[in-house]
Amino acid sequence: MGTLLTDDIDVLAKAKSALETDYVPSDDEEYMSEKQQDYFRMLLLEWKKSILESANATLQSLQDGPIREADLNDRASSETEWGIELRTRDRQRKLVTKIDSALRRVDEGEYGYCDKTGEPIGLKRLIARPVATMTVEAQEAHERREKISRDD
Repeated sequence: MGTLLTDDIDVLAKAKSALETDYVPSDDEEYMSEKQQDYFRMLLLEWKKSILESANATLQSLQDGPIREADLNDRASSETEWGIELRTRDRQRKLVTKIDSALRRVDEGEYGYCDKTGEPIGLKRLIARPVATMTVEAQEAHERREKISRDD
């Protein structure tokens, strides 16, 4: 079982490889052209589909029966693994909400622009994190403010 971040990256990589296109957005094109918006819409939909398939597999495993390890150590290990798996699925459930929000922004023509500054987020950032809502600079400033308010 991988870490949460590794699982997210793996699922996104799976979604990218499942796209039925060789097209990759480029800085040589008009930013957020119709072709780029279509690419990100397809990527987001494929990512969501991969997450939901993974969640259904987890649900099926849970329904197949409870953990019945004879050895207490084995049972504890199995329960720990299930706990991690369930936390991963909860995290991915929240990610589906972000994907739905990104799809709405694509439909409304707002996708790819920072919520705080209105500046382009950038293709490299969107390819790496398709649900990004802020530029790197705005995200860093947001995280600094968050840290300061937590420290108070």
